[in-house]
Amino acid sequence: MTQSYVIIGDGVAGSSAAETLREEEPDANITVVTDEGEALYNRILIKEFAKGKLPEAPISIHDESWYADRDIDLELDTLVVDIDVDAHTIETHEGDVHEWDKLLVAAGGTPTQLPVENSDADGVHHFWTFEDARSIKSHIEQADSSVVVGAGLLGIDLAAITAAQDVEGKYLMRGNCWWRYALSEQGAEIIHNALRERNVEPVFQSGVDRFEVNDSGRVTTAIDPNGDEYDADFVGIAIGLDFNTEIIQDTPIEVDDGIVVDEYMQTNQQDVFAAGDITEFEDLILGERGQNGAWGSAKEQGSIAAQNMVDYGSEPFEWVSSYSITHFDFPFLSFGHPTLGDDEAEAKYSDSEWRRLAFKDGRIVGGVLIGDLSPQTKYKQLMRERRRVAGQKDVLMQQTFELDDLDAPETAAE
Repeated sequence: MTQSYVIIGDGVAGSSAAETLREEEPDANITVVTDEGEALYNRILIKEFAKGKLPEAPISIHDESWYADRDIDLELDTLVVDIDVDAHTIETHEGDVHEWDKLLVAAGGTPTQLPVENSDADGVHHFWTFEDARSIKSHIEQADSSVVVGAGLLGIDLAAITAAQDVEGKYLMRGNCWWRYALSEQGAEIIHNALRERNVEPVFQSGVDRFEVNDSGRVTTAIDPNGDEYDADFVGIAIGLDFNTEIIQDTPIEVDDGIVVDEYMQTNQQDVFAAGDITEFEDLILGERGQNGAWGSAKEQGSIAAQNMVDYGSEPFEWVSSYSITHFDFPFLSFGHPTLGDDEAEAKYSDSEWRRLAFKDGRIVGGVLIGDLSPQTKYKQLMRERRRVAGQKDVLMQQTFELDDLDAPETAAE
């Protein structure tokens, strides 16, 4: 009997799943439903487009013909409003009903709104989609002053965009350094100095109390909780994602911080799977549930989900994710879960080289590398091997080290 697969979401997780399903099931019916108006594009490169460094063309990955050539039904600009797990159907905003034998939810998230006055004013931007990037690029090219809010990985992209467009900026942060959950002040100061060199000034222990607008409703000023005022005819906000789980609120699909899945990307409902940002997955390397929005992780989850939709239990998801930043003269990379753990180690080797490792139960669970990225392969291998190495920080933090320099492996108890 021909199987019917429906995928909600055409990000890299959903698209990767569709591609894998077609390879595994040449005769299956495959439908991809997305509320975006364009097919898969590279979310990593949209920041380079907004910076004025790339034209649009290289950012698109698939056009509609890619799906047609693989006999995959792609429905753009289509919002799913209901999932009926018992009936094995979804309903769209236009009232269309699709039946499925297996369903994949890869709906991703939506930028969290800043709950302050005038946060929806003209000139206030969030950065998540290609359409967002187009709007940001168009506006920032005309701006004279900017404010960025959100001291995380998306916030730094917005700050770098203002710098690349030669717009003076203030980068407002609630804590005492950028990405304070993963970096110490010592490590973050490398980033702070790079921003200052590009005319973007970090402002610590700050944030936004409200925005002021002119008579036409366009933002003009950001006022922080201390009462300090910052000129801003461009504002970028990146304070997190709200996962698009509203479509499963009235279903028996388990949701915690995201849709809960096992190591095979299956939910608590036998024929329903999930992948990408929206998942809270069983992280076999971490040894507990985890979440990760990195591009490579989402792509792998989509492929693994598809394999298990065809043959459940055939392939577990086991992945050490990476996220790199290329805005500065030095490389920056985070891997695994650098904000977690019960122990840590860090070292600074020069004004542009620093690293930090996070440990849990003696094992590396994540880290950040600035300057020299070459140790990442060894650290990731130790993560995959689940070796207890926290007692050998002196070796791990040497500027150059070899795995053979470590004591004999000790495997964590299962």
